[in-house]
Amino acid sequence: MQERYIARISSELKISPGQVANTSRLLAEGGSVPFIARYRKEVTGSLDEVAITAIRDRLAQLLELAQRRDSIVKSLIERNLLTNELKVSIAGAETLSALEDLYAPYRPKRRTKAIIAKEAGLEPLSERLFNEQGTIDPQLIAVDFVNAAKEVPDANAALAGARDILAERFSDDPTARTRVRELYWNAGLIHSKVITGKEVEGAKYQDYFDWSEPVLKIPSHRLLAIRRGEDESILMFRIQPPEDDAIAILEALFLKSRGTPGGEQVRLAIYDGYKRLLGFAMEAEVRMEAKKLADTEAIRVFADNLRELLLAPPLGEKTVLALDPGFRTGCKTVVLDRQGKLLHHDVLFATAGSEGQLAQTAAAARRLVEQFQVEAIAIGNGTAGRETEQFVRELQLPVSIPVVLVNESGASIYSASEVAREEFPNEDLTVRGAVSIGRRLMDPLAELVKLDPKSIGVGQYQHDVDQAALKRGLDDTVISCVNRVGVELNTASKALLSYVSGLGPGIAGNIVDYRNQNGAFRSRFDLLKVPRLGPKTFEQCAGFLRIRDAENPLDSSAVHPERYELVAAMGRDLGCGVKDLMQNGAVRNRLRLDRYVSSSVGLPTLRDIVEELAKPGRDPRKQFEAFHFQEGIRKLEDLKPGMKLPGIVTNVTAFGAFVDIGVHQDGLVHVSQLADRFIKDPSEVVKVAQKVQVTVTEVDLPRKRIALSMRANPMAVAGKDTKGTPTAPGPRLLGPRPGQRPPDAFAADGGLGALAEAFDRATSKKK
Repeated sequence: MQERYIARISSELKISPGQVANTSRLLAEGGSVPFIARYRKEVTGSLDEVAITAIRDRLAQLLELAQRRDSIVKSLIERNLLTNELKVSIAGAETLSALEDLYAPYRPKRRTKAIIAKEAGLEPLSERLFNEQGTIDPQLIAVDFVNAAKEVPDANAALAGARDILAERFSDDPTARTRVRELYWNAGLIHSKVITGKEVEGAKYQDYFDWSEPVLKIPSHRLLAIRRGEDESILMFRIQPPEDDAIAILEALFLKSRGTPGGEQVRLAIYDGYKRLLGFAMEAEVRMEAKKLADTEAIRVFADNLRELLLAPPLGEKTVLALDPGFRTGCKTVVLDRQGKLLHHDVLFATAGSEGQLAQTAAAARRLVEQFQVEAIAIGNGTAGRETEQFVRELQLPVSIPVVLVNESGASIYSASEVAREEFPNEDLTVRGAVSIGRRLMDPLAELVKLDPKSIGVGQYQHDVDQAALKRGLDDTVISCVNRVGVELNTASKALLSYVSGLGPGIAGNIVDYRNQNGAFRSRFDLLKVPRLGPKTFEQCAGFLRIRDAENPLDSSAVHPERYELVAAMGRDLGCGVKDLMQNGAVRNRLRLDRYVSSSVGLPTLRDIVEELAKPGRDPRKQFEAFHFQEGIRKLEDLKPGMKLPGIVTNVTAFGAFVDIGVHQDGLVHVSQLADRFIKDPSEVVKVAQKVQVTVTEVDLPRKRIALSMRANPMAVAGKDTKGTPTAPGPRLLGPRPGQRPPDAFAADGGLGALAEAFDRATSKKK
């Protein structure tokens, strides 16, 4: 059935039909997106993951359309309503909207006014009104349809019933629906208003108390904000085009004799059909479709942020001392070995106590560092994080031991999860949380895959968007990242293995069980001994799994086992072994790749193999660099306008970026403050986990909000000199300028007054 869609997808995505057909076949055979992109380049024409995912998703949409088409045809056949003309029209419908428009007149309905009128025998009258509208006297012919027994007491009642029939007919007409739908999209305005009496309760939505904007242009975050206001019973909103334009479209289709008595009856039916039926139907449809578009954009932003966080540079295999800070309860402290195994746990009171008590804590911390030969220290960045960092830095440890603040968002969720209970059944939640902080420093990807991505804190409106679509998008992102980096087979957790191409929680669990029972895997081919891991699964997963120090050096690389013999043949041709081929660049340079091209292996794969031989198993993530916040800046009260500070991007949204500058509250760099040029999409400039230099432009202590800028001279733009001293009156830095749209309720172009409470969750340092 998929063959019928090849040409259409090819045209839509600007990909050749052959590439679409071959990719569709590989997907149908069970191939994962990462596997197809990496190991089947000759088949797909070197399509990347984005293109393959687009083909997969479009195929799913078209198959859904086909299923709906079949369901409609079946319904029409069962009710003896399917004509040859209708069958052809349904077969030719290319969108779900077009299909539903064709079905609208035949869809089973509740007892509408039109149905009641038809039951009263008024359908012939409606036909005469429509077909003879320029030549009849409606009052005269309606007399023949008066029937008191059927609640049609007079001619006016008969005409009203006939108009009800016409109104529904016009509303269900496919052409009318198509043209009015286009009007809604091209000229429709979203207009929101506050519900009377909710002005104080809904103050955070005040920018939308009387707001209008074209539906075609509204940004996703603004539409989602308005919808959230409606869900919270603060706002109400409508989507409507100019009414006169909509009526004009319908009159052009159905009004054949303007100014005649019959024509007037049709005109009244048109107006009623639009106001009572078609307008509401189109508004509901556009609301739904606009929400889908907004969801898609919000999910894209979330996925982009998640990708950057998952691919953040890892510290690597180091013995780590990790502290989960706390004032009253002390710092939950753990020591992890180079593989992330828990060696020791304790509680250190590093932020409170007498001078003698603090001295004892310092001595205990130094003993742990010395006893376990600690190579790095990780500190959670939540409550008491900066204070704990200061305490550790004053221990005068060797400079070779980096002290790093680690984003602990979601650590408490991990602590209470089934994954954490499986890993540490005998430890309490506080120990598990500290372990997670330490492991995040060692390998963010391996640790963060254990969490529901929604709890990591890099999304925008994640609770408002379609949850199934969100899960699909985020799962795709996690799978892409895991397979791009590769997974060490003998140390990976079940959670991490479950995202490897071809695997899932079940087989991942079987791999861990086999490893526990039989010891470390010595070869990739040992995977075939794992229960339920057959040849097809092996084909999908083997290339993404690594075995360090394996007998076959290719097992530590991204070269797929299906190409081991090819690499061995290369070595034989050059008179050397595989290990020599991997270690000696001069030998590799003698390879003539065209000699190894075959029906199943082309130059793209051969080039990938040679590149991998040069840097086997290389981690694509950047090199880790320790980051330090500005000394002496630990709380909001330490901030002053004009300060230039280092920071780390924690979240990127459609309206700007949130940056951690070390004061337990992220600041906002609005999109207008990201650069000295126009920026449409903040992701052009910043990424999650990126280190940036920012200038403080405004601090609101009561509401704990910080405005930041990355522009070269932001204070001067704000009407202040470079030291923050007010100069001559000028436009307020973050306030609305003349002719500028008002600020968004959830972020906005305005200053701190427009930063909504809903984003406090995204910016506060909560676990």
